[in-house]
Amino acid sequence: MKKNEMTNLSKILSKLSGFFSNRKGLLIFIAIILVILNFVLGLVFNNWIAQSNLFLHVGIVIGFLGILIAWAL
Repeated sequence: MKKNEMTNLSKILSKLSGFFSNRKGLLIFIAIILVILNFVLGLVFNNWIAQSNLFLHVGIVIGFLGILIAWAL
């Protein structure tokens, strides 16, 4: 990576850290909403999103990231 790209990445991470330091449960709440949405979609529809459990997988990944960020901050 070039030096300019590293400083941009550092700025982005700094802004994200400042944002999530005040909202530690936000990602976990979003993950819970996505898992519930996946459950409802599975009951109502029978399309590829419901069959692949897309929102379940995305919700679990976001939940783990939320726990790690909350623990680190």
